[in-house]
Amino acid sequence: MADPVLHFADAHTLADFRTFTARARANEDGAMRLVSNGQILAAYVCTLAPSVLGEALPTVLGLRIMALGRPDAAADADLGVDADDVPVDATVALGSVLDRLARIPEGGRHLTVPPVTVTVNWAGVLPPRSGWTAAGTVPCRVLEQAAKDGIAEVARSLPERPGAPVISSARTAVWGRPLDGVPGPVAAGAAFGAYSLGFLEPDGEATVHTNGRWSRVSTSRGHVLVRAAALF
Repeated sequence: MADPVLHFADAHTLADFRTFTARARANEDGAMRLVSNGQILAAYVCTLAPSVLGEALPTVLGLRIMALGRPDAAADADLGVDADDVPVDATVALGSVLDRLARIPEGGRHLTVPPVTVTVNWAGVLPPRSGWTAAGTVPCRVLEQAAKDGIAEVARSLPERPGAPVISSARTAVWGRPLDGVPGPVAAGAAFGAYSLGFLEPDGEATVHTNGRWSRVSTSRGHVLVRAAALF
């Protein structure tokens, strides 16, 4: 059976997806969950997550919604890809996605999904699609400053050769606390996620929504979804 193919709406959309994937891997060489539904692709990545059981660090995901196009059987056959419009739900390594993207010719719009899947804890519990409550808005500059301040604070708090427990403690102390000036109970890790993935727009505003243990910070460039750490 041939590997499934994502047919992006156009070459520009594919280039946007490539940029998102590269930023995610620069932040953490982890995984991406790809979920397609009709002509919509949801691509999830993780920017922060607990590394050990009981760690009070929130799970912070980045989400981009991308437009897919309908397969063109004749054109796709010329390119040697499968024209079938097969739904995709797979968690794959970011490195594998970038490797596939690098092989796409200029102007192409087809991505063959890597055949090897990976298992990561965060991908098993995705945020809800409905039931969100609007909490307000926050300037992107506030989130950017919070991210830069947090990055600097984590760096200052670490000794020259920190062990894993020390790194975990420093990250939890900074990224697990509530964001000042942001409506709703949003952890500071949301600012780090939005900043590292390039979601913050100059002079723009982000909307904030909540849903149980989840909070969402959204701009026109993407969404950051935060799942609060369990308190037990």
